[in-house]
Amino acid sequence: MPESYAHNLIRFEEQYAGLLPEDLLKRAQDHAGSLSDLGSDALTAGALAPDFTLTDQRGEPFHLAAALRTGPVIVSFYRGGWCPYCNVQLHTLQQALPEFRTHGARLVAISPDRPDDSLSTAERHALEFDVLSDPDNRVARAYGLLFTVPENVRDIYRTAGADLTATDAKLPIPATYVVGTDHRIRYAHVDGDYRQRAETADLLAALGDDAPTDAAG
Repeated sequence: MPESYAHNLIRFEEQYAGLLPEDLLKRAQDHAGSLSDLGSDALTAGALAPDFTLTDQRGEPFHLAAALRTGPVIVSFYRGGWCPYCNVQLHTLQQALPEFRTHGARLVAISPDRPDDSLSTAERHALEFDVLSDPDNRVARAYGLLFTVPENVRDIYRTAGADLTATDAKLPIPATYVVGTDHRIRYAHVDGDYRQRAETADLLAALGDDAPTDAAG
């Protein structure tokens, strides 16, 4: 079994402990906790997944409906390549990719990053799955995931490297879905607290289970 997101997160936090000023770190942690109630408008298990076509890191189109003709699709929304928690999750998903494929599943990750930035993220983390660009957050909006970063914490995002001007200060709530070949969502993990992400074991369970499930979050 690949390492869990929780395990990889602990290793990341140990590695980077002390690198950020304490006051900035505390504000970031408080902000993350304050977002936990976001996601009330997000799609849940049992809903039909909206179709979409987006450009991947190689400049090629990815069409959800076409991909679903050959098997289920794991769709993971992340905030951008600048987000360290997103990068931990992307790394975790890459580790589990061989097991996803044994279930005939395809994995895609979606962010507002432009294709060039998505390519940089894919190359930096040696990602072997499609990293899709949703620069106007159209798909994130269709899945009910869009939120506006509060003005009083935008400096934290800029320090992390986020270009909020490109997205009008709007970002997707981190979320991961397993979409079945019938276009219905089998599994949904949505949590505004960007430190909390879907676990590999739950995704694999959803791939082998026809009963729709919403993860706690």
